[in-house]
Amino acid sequence: MSRFWTVMSGVHQLAGPVTMLLYPLYASVVAIESASKEDDQQWLSYWILYSFLTLVEMLLASVLEWIPIWYDVKLIAVAWLVLPQFRGAAFIYNKFVREKVIKRYYPGIGGGEHKSSSSSPNGKMKNKLADLMTTKKSS
Repeated sequence: MSRFWTVMSGVHQLAGPVTMLLYPLYASVVAIESASKEDDQQWLSYWILYSFLTLVEMLLASVLEWIPIWYDVKLIAVAWLVLPQFRGAAFIYNKFVREKVIKRYYPGIGGGEHKSSSSSPNGKMKNKLADLMTTKKSS
């Protein structure tokens, strides 16, 4: 029976790096090579959220080491972010981050009209950038 728990412990230790790093790295490369923008948004959103989670984890390390199930909770949360059935990273980004970023950095665009993943502030921002560059050249 102790051999079973040794194997399970090894699987548990490998689950984190595989779920949090290996599969997202593979899926990110596949997303870069695909024509779809939806998978790009999913994986860029994942890396933003994973970076934020890692930063928070580093800052709160002394507190989190007192929570015995932290690793398991983190593993479940990251699995929800990663698994294509849930698309959790894109959901979190669209629901909580996107509107705040648009309001903060692109105030002239307005938040309400950019709810779908196909519409993006990049088109208008490229026009603003082109106008800015044209204005500077003519000055």
